[in-house]
Formats: sequence, C-alpha cells, structure tokens
Amino acid sequence: MSDAGGPAAAANMKVNSERLWDSLMEMAKIGPGVAGGNNRQTLTDADAEGRALFRDWCEAAGMTMGLDRMGNMFMRHEGAEPDLDPVYIGSHLDTQPTGGKYDGVLGVLSGLEVVRSIRDMGLVTRRPIVVTNWTNEEGARFAPAMLASGVFAGELTEDYANSREDAEGLRFGDELDRIGWRGDEAPGARRVHAMFEYHIEQGPILEAEGKQIGVVTHGQGLWWLQVTLTGKDAHTGSTPMNMRVNAGLGMARIIEAVHRIAMDHQPNAVGAVGQMNVWPNSRNVIPGRAVFTIDFRSPDLEKLTAMRARLETEAAAIAAELGLGIGIEPVGHFDPVSFDPALVDMVRGAAERLGYSHMDIVSGAGHDACWINKVAPTVMIMCPCVDGLSHNEAEEISPEWAAAGCDVLLHAVLEAAEVVR
Repeated sequence: MSDAGGPAAAANMKVNSERLWDSLMEMAKIGPGVAGGNNRQTLTDADAEGRALFRDWCEAAGMTMGLDRMGNMFMRHEGAEPDLDPVYIGSHLDTQPTGGKYDGVLGVLSGLEVVRSIRDMGLVTRRPIVVTNWTNEEGARFAPAMLASGVFAGELTEDYANSREDAEGLRFGDELDRIGWRGDEAPGARRVHAMFEYHIEQGPILEAEGKQIGVVTHGQGLWWLQVTLTGKDAHTGSTPMNMRVNAGLGMARIIEAVHRIAMDHQPNAVGAVGQMNVWPNSRNVIPGRAVFTIDFRSPDLEKLTAMRARLETEAAAIAAELGLGIGIEPVGHFDPVSFDPALVDMVRGAAERLGYSHMDIVSGAGHDACWINKVAPTVMIMCPCVDGLSHNEAEEISPEWAAAGCDVLLHAVLEAAEVVR
C-alpha cells in the first residue's frame, strides 16, 4: 500500500461530511413516517423509490450496478486490477414501520460517500470497491430478518425467501417482481475479499462512554421463536373462570417466563416478546388464539441454546396447565459472530490514526454482516445514537458522529483495497 493510505496522510483524508449528511436527509424524504422518521419497508413502492435514488447517485459517481435474484444491489467502483476480489461496503435501505432515518441507511450512504471521496481525491485502489444494499434486512414485513444476505451466504434458500409472506399474505417473491427490482444474477455468485458494515450502535454504550467509534469485535446470536397458543373463544362475562381456555393468559405467562429466563442467564443475555396478536381481538371475547414472537440474544452460544431449551420446556408446561394447544416454530436464527481479527485491527488502527475516541463493542442487534461473515472476512463499525434509541422515529445521531465513522470507514477500506496512487 502506498503512503496515501498511511498514517502520515491520515489528517488530510476525510470524507465530505456535509455531502454525507445531505444525502441522509434527502433519502429520508422517501417513505416518511408520521413522527419524523421513516416507513420505507422492504419491497414497498417507497423502497423502490429509495433504491432508484441510490442507483442514480452511484451511477453519477461513475459506478455500475449489479442486481441479483434477491434484489440485492451491488454498485461497483472499478479498481486498477478488475479481476481481484472486491472490497464490499454494505448495509440496508429498508426500515421498520416506525423506523429512524439512520438505521442501515447510514451504512449504505457512507459507502457511497467513501467512493465519492476517493474520486474527489483522485485515488486509485488495486481492488474494486462495491457498495451494497441488502434486501429485507429488517424482517419487519417479511420474517426472518437479514433474509437476502442469508440467501447470499447460502444459509437460506431462494425458494424459502420467495415464499415468505407478510401480514396481508403477500409473498416476498411476488412483491420483489412487482416493484421491478429482481435481477438475473445468482445470489452468492460473487467473490468477496472483505466486507465492512457501518451502522448506528442501536444501544446506549458509546454515548454513555463518550466514544465516537465502536470497533465491533463480535455480534450476538439470536433465536426468534414464534409461539401459537390455541384455546377457546368465549364470552368474557358469562364464562366461569374455571371453565376458560384463555390463550391470552397463556401468552402473558410465557412473556413473564421469557423475562425470567433472560434474567437468569445474566450477564450477556437478553429476551423479550415484541410482536403479539390475539384473536378475535374483541373487548368482550376471551382470546381463543394467540401468536407472538420471542427474541432471545446472547454472544454466548451455550447461553443462547439453553434459553431456547428452557423456554420450550416452560411454555409447554404453561400451556398444559391452562389446557391450551401450543406450537413453537423457529422463524429466525444465527449463531454468535466473531468478526475478522485483521479487519478489526484495520478499523481500530484507522480510528487511532484519525484521533477518534473508540472502544471495542459487541453488536446487540443482528446485521447483514453476521451472515456475510460466514463466507468472507467481515467487520462492523458503529457510531453512537442519542439515548441508544433505534427502531423508533425519534432515532437520532449528529452530523459529527456520522462523519467520524465514515472517516474511519474510508481509511479502513482504502487499506483493504490497497491504494496504488
């Protein structure tokens, strides 16, 4: 690598922070939420519009687009040696129904800003650089999360992904075709030298510690377990208490068990129920059916496995005591992740050269990098977010935080892609 990527040049190599922030604000106009955030769920018309804007920006920066059968977008900036495996920068443009302006989007548009800055500085790298928008990272509309990166990594099949249905019964594959963003390229056909994902922390640690950069060494594993309880609809006023088969009561007891199980596996374990539905959902009808999803996470595989096993045992006992039918279906899973040590060192070294405060951190959320780590060296960079708030329209970061992490991303990517002039 030439001196352009070394410590001596570090102070002079920064991204255009105003351009990055302007891009974030412009993208946030697409799929606006009701409270200042975004509702740009995957494979909606808003998603298609956001994709088109991203493509146009990339093409204006001299990049060319590849598109696979999962709708993953690969925007390529050429290197001096095109046959070398590229360095990838990836995250996602889709949001939660009540999502913020930065979750995922920061990583995609920071990748674009890295390429724009490289062009501005007249730098050339040996390896190509590819900025990626992974489809359906959130999993809010089509479970599981990180769906298309999971197919790319060979952990999920195309048939499985295409068959996923949303709450209205619409299929992932049909909606991808409808918005016109299905490509011809086979998922996973690409070779990857390394992948970087830049993301907001989605937690309170960096802000509380006063650190600008999170060097992500590990990612938590998770289990998403969908529980279906079957009881008997009955009138709330005329059915004796001892004759009820109440699916809602079973759900409540299992939710309490989830909390207790996670607490019993401290430290480094979490669990909650975030999605709940009961039927017929009438104020004077005892629920005869309840469907809800349990989310267990831990960076410790033994704890993660133990929490699932204990939940299944306790939930079955609760259902039996109340006379309920029960089914438990895994709808999302990945093991804890250890990111590539050499790439972690690159990120840490870049932060140090630039003089940014930093700390090692474990990602509490799942990300596309967790799947890509299965097939290529991968690392994540994080920036703080106010009060650790995410998956919420009030999600907020500062322009300075965004730029600091993007600067680190620039330096680490240049080191991995090898500057030649």
